[in-house]
Amino acid sequence: MIKMEVKTVTADQGGNFLVLLMDDEEKKVLPISIGPLEAQAIALVLQGESPPRPLTHDLLKSICENLGGTLEKIVITDIRESTFYAEIYLQHNGETIVVDSRPSDAIALALRFDSPIYMTTKLVEFTYDYQDIIAREGGDEELH
Repeated sequence: MIKMEVKTVTADQGGNFLVLLMDDEEKKVLPISIGPLEAQAIALVLQGESPPRPLTHDLLKSICENLGGTLEKIVITDIRESTFYAEIYLQHNGETIVVDSRPSDAIALALRFDSPIYMTTKLVEFTYDYQDIIAREGGDEELH
């Protein structure tokens, strides 16, 4: 598995939202298309903002914590027919519980728990070179 971090949430030229995950060496970027609500849920955490009332991911975190659980990690596991898949690894009473998830929801939850994000090595072929993205977008400032 390859450890990834959320670089940013951005919109492509067609107005579709993307979350960009970057490896620790800051060489490879995995873009994942997400919906506008999920983009907002991720962007709020990246910007250090809190909504006046809990969003769904805040609620899930609260429920998990109140039941004595924690989020160990999330893993972007696969891509099938242009759709990415993810798993959430929860710890509860010394047991690991694996839950199927959309990557956007898993990422939003991982950010709230400050938990690591991984992708399987087979997804490397779907990554882009970070320097190519900077050159295409016209500079690093475009990605923030």
